[in-house]
Amino acid sequence: MVVYTVGTFDLLHVGHLALLEYCATLGDTVAVGVASDEVVKLYKPNIPVIPLEQRIEMLKALSCVDIVLPYHELDYIEVCKEVKADIFVIGEDWGRKPHNQGIEEFLKSQGKEVVQVQYNPRNSSTKIKKDVLSLHQMGQRFVEAENVSSAL
Repeated sequence: MVVYTVGTFDLLHVGHLALLEYCATLGDTVAVGVASDEVVKLYKPNIPVIPLEQRIEMLKALSCVDIVLPYHELDYIEVCKEVKADIFVIGEDWGRKPHNQGIEEFLKSQGKEVVQVQYNPRNSSTKIKKDVLSLHQMGQRFVEAENVSSAL
């Protein structure tokens, strides 16, 4: 059975790993769709920090992932057909957008399964980015305080 999931996979972290390892328990082959920067702009306010090619390379290095494909449009049906997906794994924030409903209806009409998973609360790329910015700002304040003390 082929399990297919999609995402940005920016700043690969333990939450991504937990999702992909879970996918591996559902079937024999794990296929991962990686959103291009153009696609990410359609549903997130910021583009990824890590370039698409590097995100793909990182995913390919994981032993629980068998196939990695970029996607450049919010059309999941063609890739599901291409990889012959039996199960499509989605995150809890999937929502009811038309492109999401389209793939769900297609898969169900084909007798395929859609599995929704909760995100791992241990981490997220958004949280990592916020933490990095916060640490950077703290460091800047420290440097400024040091400069003021040195000047006195």
